[in-house]
Amino acid sequence: MAERVLHLPLKREYFEAIKAGDKAYEYRLCTDFWRKRLEGKTFDRIELTMGYPAADDAERRISRPWRGMRCEQITHPHFGGKPVEVYAIKVNLSMEEARHEDDTDNWW
Repeated sequence: MAERVLHLPLKREYFEAIKAGDKAYEYRLCTDFWRKRLEGKTFDRIELTMGYPAADDAERRISRPWRGMRCEQITHPHFGGKPVEVYAIKVNLSMEEARHEDDTDNWW
């Protein structure tokens, strides 16, 4: 079976914050577009990219395990500064860290 990968292109500031370990979640608005791509789906991993890099540009790619997602309400300037419903996707664990994560430490 082919690996199921969720591809998320990011702006430089968010990509670098995730890479540095400063950003734990990536957010996507709860729209029909993202609902169709996320709800009821599971993935093997998430491929976070800075923009749309060439296939061989490893410096602009981060691979994270899929840890699920949940709906939250947040206020953020990127979304206009008013409260919005978003999908919160956990991105702060590396593939190696996820292998050692305690199964009882379920963030949901």
